[in-house]
Amino acid sequence: MMKMIWAVVRPEKVYEVTSALAEAGYNASTKWQVGGRGRQKGIQVGDVCYEEITKNALMVVVEDDDKNEVIDIIMQTAITGESGNSGDGKVFVLPVEESYTISSSSKDD
Repeated sequence: MMKMIWAVVRPEKVYEVTSALAEAGYNASTKWQVGGRGRQKGIQVGDVCYEEITKNALMVVVEDDDKNEVIDIIMQTAITGESGNSGDGKVFVLPVEESYTISSSSKDD
């Protein structure tokens, strides 16, 4: 079975994360810009409270055996500062039951 790794990271870290994944041989990923908030409930800048913060979402699908390596790469490259900061992101892991290639109309092995 395969795993879908869904990571939400700071926009300034997304290139570093995707480059590190590609360097390790994980070239296939999907990314898009998202907005939301985590436990920090937004950010206060002066008198203005931003309830949603821009992030990037990355989706990588890998074999079960590669899951931990991909998570480690994301965790090591997405962190900010020496010990991390609130809002650095989150990684989710989901099972992938099946996948299909549209161009060949075939089920992937």
